[in-house]
Amino acid sequence: MVENNTVANMELLMNTAVAEGFPLVISPHYYFPTDHKWKFEGTLEKLMHAINMFDRKSALDVEGFEGSGADWMEQFKPAINDENTVICGAHKVYGPENNDLILQLQKLRIEKVILAGMSANLCVESHLRELVERGFEVAVVADATAAAKVPGLDGMLSALTNYRMIASDIFTAKEIVEKMKAK
Repeated sequence: MVENNTVANMELLMNTAVAEGFPLVISPHYYFPTDHKWKFEGTLEKLMHAINMFDRKSALDVEGFEGSGADWMEQFKPAINDENTVICGAHKVYGPENNDLILQLQKLRIEKVILAGMSANLCVESHLRELVERGFEVAVVADATAAAKVPGLDGMLSALTNYRMIASDIFTAKEIVEKMKAK
């Protein structure tokens, strides 16, 4: 996140979307107590469940949400809390196949998507793949994404390789914001 200046770039992107009248559609990642009863999980799912990442008390109760690992980062709250922002149902693993993101986009007649997010090679890439498969034109804001880099694994390098092969376009936050303001 530091290397790409991800948080600042996401904040710029979201605030510009709201200010310029672009739809801001959020596909959040949450886990509820029933999700901890799953009989099998992938490697990262196990870790996220073990550290209670994205945990909420229930789908219907926001008690304890503020300040939790599932809460929005403070920098993002003004844009996310805007009355025109669409908050989709939670995605559970990486992609939007099990939430209402596609429905929301289709009902709003959105065909072109500007994609960004915190997990470049997992959630962002999974959303990219599903959106492209479902007929959307998708541009990724590469410096408004982040990925783990540990010995032997470079999630960002993997993501950038696949973005170049799958996305319609790849932009920096500065480039896409200029295009948004010039609309």
